[in-house]
Amino acid sequence: MGAIVHTLHVVLAGVWLGGLVFTTAVVSPALKTLRWGEPERIGVRSAIGRQYARVGTVNLVLLSVFAVLDGTLGGFGPILYAEYALLGVLFVLVAAHGAYFGRRLKELAESERGAASAGEAEAFAEKRRAVGRLSWWVSVLGLSVSSAVAILAAGM
Repeated sequence: MGAIVHTLHVVLAGVWLGGLVFTTAVVSPALKTLRWGEPERIGVRSAIGRQYARVGTVNLVLLSVFAVLDGTLGGFGPILYAEYALLGVLFVLVAAHGAYFGRRLKELAESERGAASAGEAEAFAEKRRAVGRLSWWVSVLGLSVSSAVAILAAGM
């Protein structure tokens, strides 16, 4: 039973990391190649993000459950405790990304699209770009933490 739980723990960590890599390395670059304006791309990215959140949240919760089960059946130790801490960080990053950055970028893009003047649109665009840069760094941090979680899960 412990081997099955450990295998599922590692697979879930890999699926989580694979999903992030796919959205970062495939979906986002593909959207940039489209001839849409940035506000339209953000709308599409927001729709993709909402769907991904449904799947990703289930995956992250299952990963956490199986990490705890793996410790319960196989023995707790420093590697698992480090993974648990990183999973906590990951939950915060994912929540911040979805709850703040995704919504804020969508709001700014909609405001930019509906701006009364070119100057107002540019002001919204500049705010959107600043939030986008910060969102990118949060994504990079999330990818790094996710990589560490997958390494720790596999090294258990």
